[in-house]
Amino acid sequence: MRQIPVDTSAATVMVAKTPQPKVRDRRTGEIATDAETGAKLMTVDVMFAANDEVEILSVTVPETGISGDLIMGTPAALTGLVARPWENEFNGQKRHGVAFRAAAVTSLATTGTGSKAA
Repeated sequence: MRQIPVDTSAATVMVAKTPQPKVRDRRTGEIATDAETGAKLMTVDVMFAANDEVEILSVTVPETGISGDLIMGTPAALTGLVARPWENEFNGQKRHGVAFRAAAVTSLATTGTGSKAA
């Protein structure tokens, strides 16, 4: 599947919802794991502001890639963010979208104490 790297250097990123386990199967409650490493996958909703636009992105990240206290409003860095277009058909209806995945989501709350406030 094609992966498109996302440049986050000019973006402001803040946590919109605390990390939650990514559910693979809603019926059984099975938690998703990374196919390569076996690490438990988490979902972190972030506010992504760039180019005078703001969106809430749901980002999948391995549990090992979550660092710092990621509570609502926490400034964060997204390491290795990629976008993956997807399409599927369910009950005769086609659906499509973009999934986001990062290697890490890191709190910036304890760094940059001398930086300007937004």
